[in-house]
Amino acid sequence: MNRQTSLKPTALAASHWLRSYYFTRAGVSIAWVAAAFTVGRTMPPIAAALLVAYPAWDAVANLVDARRSGGLKANASQALNVAISGLTAVAVAVTLGQSLNAVLAVFGVWAILSGLFQLATGVRRWRDGGQWAMVLSGAQSALAGGFFIKRATDAGIPGTADIAPYAAFGAFYFLVSAVWLTVKLARNPNPSAQG
Repeated sequence: MNRQTSLKPTALAASHWLRSYYFTRAGVSIAWVAAAFTVGRTMPPIAAALLVAYPAWDAVANLVDARRSGGLKANASQALNVAISGLTAVAVAVTLGQSLNAVLAVFGVWAILSGLFQLATGVRRWRDGGQWAMVLSGAQSALAGGFFIKRATDAGIPGTADIAPYAAFGAFYFLVSAVWLTVKLARNPNPSAQG
């Protein structure tokens, strides 16, 4: 294997990586939703930790994926997602001391920006397969962000259960992409077609 080949992942390696990555993202999101609907409802310290952990995990996941897929310079939309998700985790930790409405507003801004970055990443990776679900997920995330901002201005006090459906939809889209890539790899072990 020459140096150029070792530095540039093949379409097959990219598809295998994305499949594993999407399954992992789906699994973590499902676990987060389960925790939000159970212990997150009854134990405020765990709910607070979950609210900080969700964007922090997104930052870490995007960082790992970008590094595995050519580096941050080659993946500008993911580099931006790493930055905005990391800043959101810090902002959530700070606003937890103010109100849960403020936390939900922070989540709203994050959902809009990270959704747009995810959409851009999906468009850029279109040839890798399964990206239509990532594009839809990004668009839906941006719309959900607007809903979060509106909900943050309501009189009621939000909680992790308000964000859990958002995370559940994210898990669904990651799972769809992972299954799509699994089927694609089974049909054509050397993928290069669009999808």
